[in-house]
Amino acid sequence: MQSRRNVIGGALAGVAASRLGRAFAQTVDRQVHVIVGFAAGGGTDVSARLFAERIRGDYTSVAIVENKVGVAGRLSVEYVKNAPPDGAVMLFTSDFPITLYPNIYKQLSYDPLRDLVAVAPLTKSSLVLSVGPRVPKEVTNVRGFLDWCGAHPDQATIATTGAGGTPHFAGVMLAKESGVPLVSVHYRGGAPALSDLVGGHVAASFNPGSEAIALAQGGQIRMLGVANPRRSRFLPDTPTLREQGFDIAFDTWTGVFLPAKTPAHIVAALHATLEKAVNNPELIEAQARLGNEMTFMPQEQFAASIKPGIERWAPIVAASGFVAED
Repeated sequence: MQSRRNVIGGALAGVAASRLGRAFAQTVDRQVHVIVGFAAGGGTDVSARLFAERIRGDYTSVAIVENKVGVAGRLSVEYVKNAPPDGAVMLFTSDFPITLYPNIYKQLSYDPLRDLVAVAPLTKSSLVLSVGPRVPKEVTNVRGFLDWCGAHPDQATIATTGAGGTPHFAGVMLAKESGVPLVSVHYRGGAPALSDLVGGHVAASFNPGSEAIALAQGGQIRMLGVANPRRSRFLPDTPTLREQGFDIAFDTWTGVFLPAKTPAHIVAALHATLEKAVNNPELIEAQARLGNEMTFMPQEQFAASIKPGIERWAPIVAASGFVAED
């Protein structure tokens, strides 16, 4: 009898272990939606799709990217904020809807600290000022571009990925520092902004390097300056704006967030899956081709970094006098 009990107990233990193994291998047992706030084809969207491929299997069996485009990325944050906290809906976003927007929108419909769980940062990128065929080829630096804008004020247009975002804010700061009026033209993401830049409909554009590098390599646009504290290792010949006399420097990143009140074990499982992804050689190479560096940190550390990130923007925004239109 004892032997029979041992056999049955061992069999039940095996079944339980098998179930636990399946549960660990697939934290969410249904389709997962990765929400991106910008148009398909842009840098954030492409990165999100690369990561979505890597969470299949460990975290879920099916992961799809959905572009919830509107109000400069805010719509996507609102959507995830209101989603059930079960791990089936996550936000893949650039940093500015999380850290910049609380400083520039008087009535923001979400609180990044209260309504979201910060899971992990994933990539770092450069913010690049580029010009297209509307600007003469003799213009090879930021000062030359501004001189051209001063001489052609009716053509001094600069595309952004949406009102209030870091690219928009960078253009506002450049105009303020230089004293040269620049007209911001807002798009629903980097892809349509760059399309109009290549087509000569706007003079310049601020975009993540991940969106601009391929076009620059093809000779369709010219990159004049990097709006980061240091040169990008992917763009060693492109000087920073600071090197060219303008005190404009941002650190830009993308990261993943879940709705508030998502259970801790789901947050931990997604974090572990993403950590595995950022160390995958194929993904590292794919992101490098976009001009992105991988970045990662413990979940608690990333969550703790959001509040200082918001506070870091406050004096910069106050000094600029910039307030986004709701």
